Amino acid sequence: MRRTYCITLLVATGFCVAAISSLALRIGLAADTEKANLASLSPSWPQWRGPNRDDISPDRGLLKDWNKQAPKLVWTAEGMGNGYAGVSLADGRIFTTGNFPDGQAVVALNLDGKVLWTKKMTASPPKHGHEGSRCTPSIDGTMLYAIASSGKIVCLKTENGEEVWSRDFKDFGGKMMSSWGFSESPLVDGDRVLCTPGGADAMIVALDKLTGKDVWRSKVPEAEIGPKGKDGAGYSGIVISNAAGVKQYVQLVGHGVIGVRASDGKYLWGYNGVANKTANIPTPIVSGDFVFCSSGYQTGSALLKLSQDGEAVKAEEQYFLDGTKMQNHHGGVVLKDGYVYCGHKHNNGLPICVELATGKILWGGEERGPGSGSAAVTYADGNLIFRYQSGEVALIEASPSGYKLKGSFKPDFVGSKPCWAHPVVIGGRLYLRDQDKLMCYDVRG
Repeated sequence: MRRTYCITLLVATGFCVAAISSLALRIGLAADTEKANLASLSPSWPQWRGPNRDDISPDRGLLKDWNKQAPKLVWTAEGMGNGYAGVSLADGRIFTTGNFPDGQAVVALNLDGKVLWTKKMTASPPKHGHEGSRCTPSIDGTMLYAIASSGKIVCLKTENGEEVWSRDFKDFGGKMMSSWGFSESPLVDGDRVLCTPGGADAMIVALDKLTGKDVWRSKVPEAEIGPKGKDGAGYSGIVISNAAGVKQYVQLVGHGVIGVRASDGKYLWGYNGVANKTANIPTPIVSGDFVFCSSGYQTGSALLKLSQDGEAVKAEEQYFLDGTKMQNHHGGVVLKDGYVYCGHKHNNGLPICVELATGKILWGGEERGPGSGSAAVTYADGNLIFRYQSGEVALIEASPSGYKLKGSFKPDFVGSKPCWAHPVVIGGRLYLRDQDKLMCYDVRG
């Protein structure tokens, strides 16, 4: 009897040990699976507006309706410095820029929000209106490229922030169209890095990405573009187009939208219709042989068609929507499946949907939504994420059939300055920068 009891006890104990071991294994496997799932959802967001500079996230399987389940805060990090820059992500690291008492700097974090290193770009914080950083770093392998709002481009090692080279826009006669500081995020293309100093003989420059040496300088005859606007660079980002069979760089500058040949920087075409004298901001959208552009300050929006004109390229206006119909102040424009989505009206983010081909307004333009001020917009898995200047974040269905708000929330932290940094959705996470803080939310379905 005692022997049977002991055997039973041993067997039961064995089962308990096995169960505990199994539970521990399952917990460990769950943690590993969580990391693996996050890794599988973590393609890079290596630059301003994402992999293709269009603010479209490749993520799938995200929360479909925030009314049913709201995003959950994963962590809040401090130490970003002051500024309005967004974030880029690559190889398990997050990068941004910010102002500190001793200068403007690039900041690197891990995916848990721990600051890994901070590297100064300037000896003191640049002085201009709305002081703070603007540049989202561009990541290219083991190097990153960033532009200080004072007009200095740097190449740093992503591992530790060690400087490889730097150039000052003064070398190119750099000039901004107004007094709010350089606001560009550089474009890496092949063996070159592109930026827009705005100089009379160097509107756009191509530099060797390993050495920083000149490849070419693009002289843009501003008189040929048109009289609207002002001399110098705008607040936009360069995008790549292969319209009319010519690889070219398209940019919104002080006098409007321009295209320069990628091989040598030769000026190809310009369009003056969306220029204003205060600030030309939204990054143009390229689609085949077409370019969609917009500007605030009561200006408007236009669709251009690029075609060959002998050895040159010409830009023909397909339609123009005046400022009462559609203008994007800042916050950007998203093109998805032939439809343009953004916030409409100067210093407003009124959701609007426009058919790209015709310029027909399908819905919106009058309804305010849950936040106020301009709205920065990103597309992810069938929905638009509007991040309002007042801080609120909204989920809106990306559909031409009508405006459908699918929930909103106010982030864990909303500071006293405008929330202008663009939201980033990658790896099942939503990243919201607000001055010195960076918040990470879980948006997986």
